[in-house]
Amino acid sequence: MFLATIISAALFGLSYFSILPFSLTEVAGFVTGGICVWLVVKENIWNWPVGILNNIFFIVLFLQARLFADTALQVVYIVLGILGWYWWLKGGKNKSKLKVANTPKQTMTWLIAISIISTAVLTYVLIKVNDSAPFLDAVTTVLSLAAQFLLTKKYIQNWYFWITADVIYIYLYFSRGLSLTAVLYGVFMTMCIVGLIKWQKSLK
Repeated sequence: MFLATIISAALFGLSYFSILPFSLTEVAGFVTGGICVWLVVKENIWNWPVGILNNIFFIVLFLQARLFADTALQVVYIVLGILGWYWWLKGGKNKSKLKVANTPKQTMTWLIAISIISTAVLTYVLIKVNDSAPFLDAVTTVLSLAAQFLLTKKYIQNWYFWITADVIYIYLYFSRGLSLTAVLYGVFMTMCIVGLIKWQKSLK
């Protein structure tokens, strides 16, 4: 954490004085996003308030980049973040804390079907509103929403959805000139792999 604090402070300082070509909003999204995922890996309840703060920073950033689906996604994240915060605390048996579990087969079947349909519909809508990357924006949005839903219920399969979305996000953000955010999603992907391994141990 000490090293992460030093790196975060350096990024803010270098960006503030225009030494690095990143906006303070993008740096804030980078820092809070990294902290949030690290807390999720640790199954720490504080991932939810930090995640909500991260969503606010990305709303501003994605609006500026004209990634409208990603902007709307952050709003949904805030709602799911509030629900996840409650469910992790009180969603277990007899209102106890949730434990890591596998996604029920019926839930996964419906989730995959809804994801395919939603991606097709959202791609069409984003083409109509002149989104800068309609299909990629749509598929990452849908994958992320599915992953976030699974995360709120503490289903271990959320990591597979996040990893898939992160791979696509890395390409998307590099292509839009959001290089720091692309690097952040590379960090996210690595942390997701670590999270999957740690949650598998919790599941056992």
